[in-house]
Amino acid sequence: MPGNPNVTTQTGLPPDGPSVNEYIFSRLEFMPTPIQADILRSKKRFVLVAGGEQAGKSMVASKYLISRFLENEGRGLYWLVAADYERTRAEFDYLVEDFATLGVLSEVSKRVDPGRILLADGTKIETKSAKDPRTLAMRAPDGIIGCEASQLDLNSYHRLRSRVAPKRGWLFLSGTFEGSLGWYPQLFASWQAGGEDEKAFSLPSYSNTHLYPQGARDPEILRLKAVASDEFFMERIQGIPCPPSGLVFGEFRADLHTDSEAVYVKGEPVYLWMDPGYAGAYAVEAVQEINGQLCVFDEVYERGLTTEEMITAVTNRPWWPDVHSGTIDIAGYQHQAMSAPAEMWMEKTGIYLDAQKIRINEGTERLKGFMKTDPVTSRPGIVINPECRGILSEFGAVPSPFDGQTHAYRWKSDRDGNIVGETPDDKNNHGIKAVIYGLVSRFGYGMVQNREFIKIRRH
Repeated sequence: MPGNPNVTTQTGLPPDGPSVNEYIFSRLEFMPTPIQADILRSKKRFVLVAGGEQAGKSMVASKYLISRFLENEGRGLYWLVAADYERTRAEFDYLVEDFATLGVLSEVSKRVDPGRILLADGTKIETKSAKDPRTLAMRAPDGIIGCEASQLDLNSYHRLRSRVAPKRGWLFLSGTFEGSLGWYPQLFASWQAGGEDEKAFSLPSYSNTHLYPQGARDPEILRLKAVASDEFFMERIQGIPCPPSGLVFGEFRADLHTDSEAVYVKGEPVYLWMDPGYAGAYAVEAVQEINGQLCVFDEVYERGLTTEEMITAVTNRPWWPDVHSGTIDIAGYQHQAMSAPAEMWMEKTGIYLDAQKIRINEGTERLKGFMKTDPVTSRPGIVINPECRGILSEFGAVPSPFDGQTHAYRWKSDRDGNIVGETPDDKNNHGIKAVIYGLVSRFGYGMVQNREFIKIRRH
């Protein structure tokens, strides 16, 4: 019978008794639900669990590691990997508690940054942060838990997959959808049917019957369904991707247009492209041109802040000394009860902002042109750092940073979702419009002539 000899000896598992997993889970007083049992029985090398909020993803992930550990012959090495160390804490704590209950815990670190669990047979479980790729380039583990995996970027996923290759190890990804565009929901769709080595599962919030005793018919779940948008309920409660319909930029691909290496390069000019707003969003996108590619490497994307407060936030960024120039919505020169936003930027920072009357459809096409890939380099003309969640939410790639729901830039549509008219709905677009202003100001409309400029030049 397969199993880790150290564990089976210590547990005293009878040779003709229940399976190792059944016996161990009973000792842990863990009774999996039918959905959890399906996940834990999977022996695919690559498993993705898209969980709703409070669905028990971390607990299932820890039990999955225990299950695979019990099948391993001899000591092993396992990783808990997340976007940062703190996001490994839930799985780490579950494992410490369970291994202590089983009596096989030898040593455990007091911290998770980094953390280590050492078992009696020499097996190690280590925490890793994707913020430092060097930590993911060391020994090949037998298995990896990707904690809050939807918050990892595509490059990190590829690194994890490559690390388990030498030992033909396994990779278990667990996380809540943070939008229905991007590598994580795409991977879910690809693995859902199941292949030779891959399988994806949905773990709805209401599968956690400790929190929701009546499951999908629990009154609290029904209340959430009544007040939340369809996208939010499907993504964050049911664990099912729901790609936004009628997107203005349907060409956007997170695997192509986001890049964790689009970071600030000290000494290179920084351009500020902005769209001021108060009730919606005040968007300031920080852009550099690196090796012929435009990189939106940072943003200040806030709601309810005055221009003066935004200036303070921007000038405190480490890249501020390299700011060269900027562009603003033409409305930024309009006077309302106080100085115009553009004038305040000039007065307080010395940065002069270009403004231009934008023809929105032509501006949209200009941005779409930059999103196309170069036939020689296979790179798009513009990429965005994954941390710029404001503008990415407008593309539909992540939830809004303000309320966690999907509010993408869309075409005007009727109640049935049919597109009406020839112009987009003018909302959820502040970051996108800021980029359009910057592109048109710097590069024009392409073949379109007779641009209407308001040029504000340095004295």
